[in-house]
Amino acid sequence: MAAAPIEVHYWASARSAAGVASDALDVDGPITLAEVVRRALALHPGTRLPEVLQICSTLVGDRPVNAEDPGAVLVAPGSSVEFLPPFAGG
Repeated sequence: MAAAPIEVHYWASARSAAGVASDALDVDGPITLAEVVRRALALHPGTRLPEVLQICSTLVGDRPVNAEDPGAVLVAPGSSVEFLPPFAGG
């Protein structure tokens, strides 16, 4: 039996680039944030998503992880990953 998927949520321009609000990544165990990004990009070939994700703030659950190495951040099954582009306004 597979573990719960990792939910990937795209906001604002990331949502526009992906063409969807979210994706569910099937996993059998924890994977790195780098692998989450690789899989998310593979789901949306030929889009602007790679460029947009480079400028996004990233949350794993409610924890900001931008200052951490994506290859060292583990994302557990059932977790959410949020990609938040810079927002204008205040």
